[in-house]
Amino acid sequence: MQLPLQALTLQAFQPFGEVIYASDEAKHFTINQGFAKRYHHLAQVDASQDGGQAIISIFRALARPQPLHLTVLEKHPFGSQAFMPMSGHAYVVVVASGNEQPDMSTLKCFLASAEQGVNYAKGTWHHPLLALHNGDFLVVDRSAPAGEINCVEYAIDHLQISIDVSNDSVKL
Repeated sequence: MQLPLQALTLQAFQPFGEVIYASDEAKHFTINQGFAKRYHHLAQVDASQDGGQAIISIFRALARPQPLHLTVLEKHPFGSQAFMPMSGHAYVVVVASGNEQPDMSTLKCFLASAEQGVNYAKGTWHHPLLALHNGDFLVVDRSAPAGEINCVEYAIDHLQISIDVSNDSVKL
């Protein structure tokens, strides 16, 4: 299966969540005596269902071997999950619609720039972090009450998708 790699835009990603970046399209205003702009309410943290709390973590990612081979999708049924790169490198985002299992006909692949984060909506199927380079990501997600399983995985070993990405540019 060939999966085209798309630019990550607000409109293209909207069915799966929110894109987090300081664009002219985003609501923004001047703060701190004119020395900063606040890009306001770029994503909605959805974590409070059934006693969950929003938390901030850092994921230290290792670069995935190339070409990328995708074998699992996951979703978080009780909360959103946001990723913001901190190391200045692009990364790959793979998402799909679906309920009990991902609908593979809706699979989408995006190249996120080093300035773009994503906030996966609650219940959105996505591939675990696909870093193209070693680096850190700021993550905002749900701390679950004891015993709650907020990560459901679905193996896609019956379907392998390869994406060849070199130096943050794409070869299909």
